[in-house]
Amino acid sequence: MRLKTSLAAAGLTAALILTGCAAGGGNNDSGNQGSGAALTIAKPDGAITTESHNPYLGDSAGSRYGYSKVIFEPLALVNPTGDLGTTPWLAEKVEWNDDYTQLTVTPRSGVKWSDGEDFTADDVVFTFNQYLSGKLTDTGALGVTDVKADGDTVVLTFANSKFTAQGRVLHTPIVPEHIWKDIEDPNTDPLTDEGKLVGTGPYVMSNWSTESVSLKANPDYWGGDLAVPQLNYVSYGDNAALTTALATGDADWAQAFIPQVQQSYLDADPDNVFLVSPTPGAGTLFMNLQKKPFNDPALREALAWTIDREAYVDIAREGASEAIWNKTGLSSVLENEIIDEYKDDNYSVDVDKAKEVLTEAGYTWNSGKLTDPDGEAVEFSVSVPAGWSDWNTEQALMSEELEKALGIKVNVDQPDFGGWDAGKQEGNFDAIIHWLEDTGNAYGLYTSTMDPKWVVDGKASFNFGRFDDPKVTEALNTYANAASDDERTEAGAVLQKAFVENVPAIPLGAHPLLGEFNTRNYVGWPSEDDQYAAGDPTQPGVVQILTKLKPKE
Repeated sequence: MRLKTSLAAAGLTAALILTGCAAGGGNNDSGNQGSGAALTIAKPDGAITTESHNPYLGDSAGSRYGYSKVIFEPLALVNPTGDLGTTPWLAEKVEWNDDYTQLTVTPRSGVKWSDGEDFTADDVVFTFNQYLSGKLTDTGALGVTDVKADGDTVVLTFANSKFTAQGRVLHTPIVPEHIWKDIEDPNTDPLTDEGKLVGTGPYVMSNWSTESVSLKANPDYWGGDLAVPQLNYVSYGDNAALTTALATGDADWAQAFIPQVQQSYLDADPDNVFLVSPTPGAGTLFMNLQKKPFNDPALREALAWTIDREAYVDIAREGASEAIWNKTGLSSVLENEIIDEYKDDNYSVDVDKAKEVLTEAGYTWNSGKLTDPDGEAVEFSVSVPAGWSDWNTEQALMSEELEKALGIKVNVDQPDFGGWDAGKQEGNFDAIIHWLEDTGNAYGLYTSTMDPKWVVDGKASFNFGRFDDPKVTEALNTYANAASDDERTEAGAVLQKAFVENVPAIPLGAHPLLGEFNTRNYVGWPSEDDQYAAGDPTQPGVVQILTKLKPKE
């Protein structure tokens, strides 16, 4: 995929048991590892100032720039796009029990750590025992309660169902016991001492500096020969500098929202590719359901019939999204979860329908301005931090659309991030555009918009509109903890019906993972037709991509 059709015109998807040989690189018949061109992976985050390779430390250089993901590998890869499937990686097989409170792992045989030691089940046990013992902070809320080896397998037990958090479990970086057992604090150790930076991944550290980080192909990688001999990680000062580097070929691979991507990047070289990978998440309009005008579901429904999602995709996101029209709020990657009743029940831009809904609810128009049943003109603000250019554009579009179609005055509010964040937590807002909790399934949308668990001591971290219905809360808990697919499907039907009838939020477009790369030297990249992984080099799936790349003939 070089660009979505809509953008060009504007000028501008888990099985319960999974097995298999995961790495595409195992079949790489180039037979000449180390002879190809290096790939430069870039970010726009400024200088790389502090050397730290710790995969558990979110602000380490290894985590921020993504290179820790090609050194330390997970048990399996959960695809955030495409089929949303799970591919065993350091595990030959992963098997969840019926309610997803227990995971049985069969570690892959024949794998060696980069220092030559064998990878074994003991390494998996040790990795998760770090959480169980409290030595490693459980920042992902895994809730491990037991870890034990059982013959050739490892059995992990959790305090509650991990159906909605499979990725967090399976993506846990597995570390070598023979190295890490002597690390005093695994939460902070930078792994800069001689012999500490040992992984199973396809690449090993070659050179680290504040200008760039270089890694070379692991000659003993269990996945086979690698076409790309070297990875260089660099960071530019801002998005503009990154875009220039991508356009000129100084950088090969990145994830960034690039304004005017057609002209500034794609037109620079026919080999340049911009891959948009839709995910279950969505850029979403959250409305404050506790006050006017959004305490009226009729007004919320009218907006859902008026806001142009295609304009959001084509203009605000410049093609880097996918419009969400289904009334359940679920995107195309989750269409298999939509119940039959709503399969083809979609919104569209239908101003007449919006006006009909409003009229039936007692709204009128006075000199072209929408007036509520109390005789007050309908007016509200949409808040997004200044500088978030795509959503700032959507604010302007929404303001224009709603005033022209329905006579609603929409004020554009662009505070700094701190003010916006405080307002959404405390409920001091009319409407905001925000992302969803990432769960890889329909639960993400519905917990984000209808789950009271997110409101603690008066502050919300999701469900900013403060929707609260005991039947919906029960269905959310059932969905997350169900012991069967049928039970989960029934709970999902309750959630979809509630979302359709109440319109607690309005998803605008799938929140995608973005990837910019080129096909000058290598083929085998993910594509619009084969989203086996997202094109984002900071995601866990980067190892899968690197094993699938082959020299361009």
